Amino acid sequence: MFQKLSEVEQKYNELNQLLSQPDIIANREKFQKYSRSHAELAEVVREYKQYKKVAESIAQTKAMLHEENKDHDLKELIEQELAELNDEQQALEERLKVLLLPKDPLDEKNILLEIRAGTGGDEAALFAADLFRMYCKYAEGQRWRTEIMSSNETGVGGFKEIILLIEGNQVYSRLKYESGVHRVQRVPVTESSGRIHTSAVTVAVLPEAEEVEVEIDPNEIRIDVYRSQGPGGQSVNTTDSAVRITHIPTGLVVTCQDEKSQHKNKAKALRILRARLLDKLQQEQDQKMSETRKAQVGSGDRSQRIRTYNFTQGRVTDHRIGLTLHKLDLILEGQMEELLEALTAHYQSEALKHVA
Repeated sequence: MFQKLSEVEQKYNELNQLLSQPDIIANREKFQKYSRSHAELAEVVREYKQYKKVAESIAQTKAMLHEENKDHDLKELIEQELAELNDEQQALEERLKVLLLPKDPLDEKNILLEIRAGTGGDEAALFAADLFRMYCKYAEGQRWRTEIMSSNETGVGGFKEIILLIEGNQVYSRLKYESGVHRVQRVPVTESSGRIHTSAVTVAVLPEAEEVEVEIDPNEIRIDVYRSQGPGGQSVNTTDSAVRITHIPTGLVVTCQDEKSQHKNKAKALRILRARLLDKLQQEQDQKMSETRKAQVGSGDRSQRIRTYNFTQGRVTDHRIGLTLHKLDLILEGQMEELLEALTAHYQSEALKHVA
């Protein structure tokens, strides 16, 4: 590990020199490329420098401990300081192991967040709206940009389906473990007898695909246009602005009707289709992975029940890591940091078990 850290530090120093050269500064493409690499290595180098500083302090403290003529109280103070330094060194070593884990190439990407009502009828659709609001609140706190790409509302204020584009720094990295079945247990507004119902909503987190990553052959898609429909089937627009795109080789179908412009709906539908095609490719690759690799990245199975939101007890339980937080109101207001950080720590810990 320390040989690797030394190599990283050397690379970082080389990039420092390159970024100060006039010919590199004048070349925008090279400068951006080197700047990205420099930023990626900065945290590792900072932690490694701190580790070396602590190691040096440990050596000096040990030398002081072995000096003669130390009174008892002073020796105790030195031993206490040494114990604290050893704890800090151990924590830094664990941190460095995590920082050296292979980076997920998708971590920097924006995402398309797909939320769909599952079992539970209107109550599932209402909870889909609650989750949509929760993710929007969290995104707002992270200063990310959000845009509704497609939605299918119900007449009671819920969503059968809603697709949200989230753009910003490290979006996929933070939300990639949200894919799966989210279960809600509560008394529906429409329930007069006060019985608790269990409903389910599925969430899919798709990294946004660039055109160069997924090229769509115009000959392999069928585009249909029709009039937008609102809740209950009433016509929203008087023109054929809604768009349905069918990808013939895979059978994937995307519909968009939120915009009044057919052109805008088509552009949004193509972005969604591109993301789904990239996701399909990833899912196929995941199936070919060894079980070890799957353990490192976490399950991508969207049929897996990952979380339960229990309103009567005010708790949220993530079943993958056995974490229960009695902070349901705060989490639904977008305060998801504790939950997301626990998931990240869990999967990093799983990945470390498989590092040679």
